Amino acid sequence: SIYPAQTVGLDTATDTAVLRVSASGLPIAVFGDSDKLRAGQLAIAIGNPLGFQSTVTTGVISALGRSLRSIDGRLIENIIQTDAALNPGNSGGPLVDSRGYVIGINTALIQFAQGISFAIPVNTVRWVVTQLIREGKVTRGFLGITGQAIPLPARVAQYFNLEKPAAVQIVGIVPGSPAGKAGLQEGDVIILLDGKPIHGVDDVHRLLNRDAIGKEMRIVVVRNWSTQVERPIVPAESPE
Repeated sequence: SIYPAQTVGLDTATDTAVLRVSASGLPIAVFGDSDKLRAGQLAIAIGNPLGFQSTVTTGVISALGRSLRSIDGRLIENIIQTDAALNPGNSGGPLVDSRGYVIGINTALIQFAQGISFAIPVNTVRWVVTQLIREGKVTRGFLGITGQAIPLPARVAQYFNLEKPAAVQIVGIVPGSPAGKAGLQEGDVIILLDGKPIHGVDDVHRLLNRDAIGKEMRIVVVRNWSTQVERPIVPAESPE
């Protein structure tokens, strides 16, 4: 069946949109938990590649926490890499696990490469959808960093008394941004922000909501795997 739809809101930073359809009794997909994903587990992509409707392809989770530069130059962070075959027309379709739970939204593929496809984690989508339904857009605080989730050596996690051996490493800093003004450096590993432990990029995003803009936070990083550095940082409003 075909239904007219209205755009509730869209978020280019995660390549996600919310549409409203005036209908009832429609089948729904159940969301899973992308924070529990592990490399090597089964991944199933569903979509309409090249116009072939309801096509299913399978693969495995190849890697987690990747960053991807989109065609228009936007950096999409914390994405799932899979080797499930995707083609133009798969974007927007679900990536599901072996139980049929949605674990991601397919978003991109690397042209001329085999077995390299990407999806937005469903936990990111869940947060973005909530913001879009409430306000029609996602207003974020902006630190001016590009980060990636990394595992921590056990000795580092133990020394800094961290519950999980994972954190976010800064791989890029925008000149003149709050992160730059705070004296953060590429290679710094974020372990705490505003007193909250940081184990992944989503942890940072969840803290950088509208209320965080203009509010001084304390950020704690590990520098050179040896020194703990704590600095004040004031998120700005994210540029469009």
